[in-house]
Amino acid sequence: MSLIEPIATAAPLLAGWTTTSLFYRRRLAAARRDPLTSLLTRDGWEKAALRRILQGNAAVAVIDLDGFKGINDTFGHAAGDAVLKATGHRLHLWAGASNGTAGRLGGDEFALVLTADDFQAGVEQLHELLTAPVDWQGQHLAVGASIGAVPADGLTLSEALAHADQAMYEVKGNGGRRGPRRHQDATQGRPEVTR
Repeated sequence: MSLIEPIATAAPLLAGWTTTSLFYRRRLAAARRDPLTSLLTRDGWEKAALRRILQGNAAVAVIDLDGFKGINDTFGHAAGDAVLKATGHRLHLWAGASNGTAGRLGGDEFALVLTADDFQAGVEQLHELLTAPVDWQGQHLAVGASIGAVPADGLTLSEALAHADQAMYEVKGNGGRRGPRRHQDATQGRPEVTR
């Protein structure tokens, strides 16, 4: 028996394994992307955020759309989907320009991780981008955005998300404010940027 016979026998098996491996890698990558917005899902985003936080000088932001339920109730779920798609696209572009990563946490809640300096400098620009009307079937759908962000250095991802979420809800409770503001978290003494 020559060496060629075992190789010839194994070649189809190896090709099958390679094809199967590529298939599952693509499926896994697709599972980490939200099918509506094409942003990373919570699981995929958290993995990317953790890597970015470990590099240092990172900020974590949580964004919640204001008035989204009203769009769904008034214009229907197709209009709501259009707003979510537009928000996902806008976040992807903004995060990409800032060397950050955007994700959809669920519903109308999104997250960003990026360099802390980039976020503080661009929070107003991000707010303007997210609140630009979305064109849908001849309608201009207006949606607001509440943004809370914290520097993530010294925090776990879970802690950073909790603080950013708290900052976002404070902005939402105040009806939104013009321009970024800072406040001190009573438990950590950490500055937070909110919009």
